[in-house]
Amino acid sequence: MDKIESVKEFVEKIDATKKVNPKDLSSDQDLTIAIMNLISIEEHLVFSGAKTGKTSFYDLIQDIRELRKNLMQKVIPAYEGEVWCISKHLLAAGMRLTEVGTKQQSLGHHEEAYKLFNQAYDLYCLFWGLNMNMLQSGEVRQLESKPAAAAENVLKPEESAEPKGGALAKMKAFVRKAVDCCIE
Repeated sequence: MDKIESVKEFVEKIDATKKVNPKDLSSDQDLTIAIMNLISIEEHLVFSGAKTGKTSFYDLIQDIRELRKNLMQKVIPAYEGEVWCISKHLLAAGMRLTEVGTKQQSLGHHEEAYKLFNQAYDLYCLFWGLNMNMLQSGEVRQLESKPAAAAENVLKPEESAEPKGGALAKMKAFVRKAVDCCIE
């Protein structure tokens, strides 16, 4: 197969993915990183207010929260049940694990850092799986501890093909293909 055919095939696959999920995933990925940071800013404002006794830190929280909510609506325009809140907490936990991982890395604890980075990415993939209807909100728990047969039922039937390894592995593979910030 020559380069032209392989590029054409690649573009067709990306287009097919967009037809299934018509989001601009690269922009949405950038927005999710911004949302993660806004959640962290909200947390830091709370702790700065408590540590310093200055209510001016608390007064900023509402503006940051409104900005975060508006950006989340761009990524999660419609949801049912607790999906909004679960999504926020998946992003927040992923951001925290990333920060703890970078601290571990700076202390020279590389293996622990890598483990934390992978856990952060797992949460990020769960966020996308939940918001792209690849799993149901009731299924958001430690997927790796579930038997493989039970994990198969988490995904829609058309998503249950390769790669093997359960729902989380499939979501990670999908996110790697579909959420590519380098494709403009």
